[in-house]
Amino acid sequence: MSDKRLIAFRFLAALVLSIVCLAAPSWADFKAGEKAYQHKDYATALREWHPLAKQGQAAAQYHLGLLYANGQGVPKDDAQARQWYEKAANQEHTLAQVNLASLYDYGRGGLQDFKMAARWYLRAANQGNSVAQQKLGLLYERGDGVQKDFARAYMWYTLGAASGGAIGAMKRDDLAARMTSDQFAEAKKLVREWKPKTK
Repeated sequence: MSDKRLIAFRFLAALVLSIVCLAAPSWADFKAGEKAYQHKDYATALREWHPLAKQGQAAAQYHLGLLYANGQGVPKDDAQARQWYEKAANQEHTLAQVNLASLYDYGRGGLQDFKMAARWYLRAANQGNSVAQQKLGLLYERGDGVQKDFARAYMWYTLGAASGGAIGAMKRDDLAARMTSDQFAEAKKLVREWKPKTK
């Protein structure tokens, strides 16, 4: 092996080891926060997760959002929850996307904004999240934040039901009774053609 290749190999090995060494404590801190959360020691969970969330770790940001949304270890603050969920959601954290969408949907922590709710539900729904799929179906059924579209509502309800969402199945069956044959045919086509989008 030439000297240049040996130096390059050593540099690469050192880089990989550095990344592993730096990530290990971070993961350990996250797990310590998770263990504390499970034992309802929210102050410790907050102490472990907060620095990780500030460093940009999506899972820690999501969990901080949970603490603020539920008032666990901190005063309940939906505006703070919204901020932390959004940071994690922008990193494709599916549960953060669903929770952020829900805050927009119900106007918690800021103004009610159905368009933003639809945007975040859609991102999570496209990753296969059944709750987001069912909620998106409801927005399409009502025309909140999106153009009213029974075929799309039916599609999202069906997809949510396929993932085990009983509410999606019930909503889908109720909606089917109000759909025209053209809407129903379009809905079936949408369901067949839908493919999840990966992160």
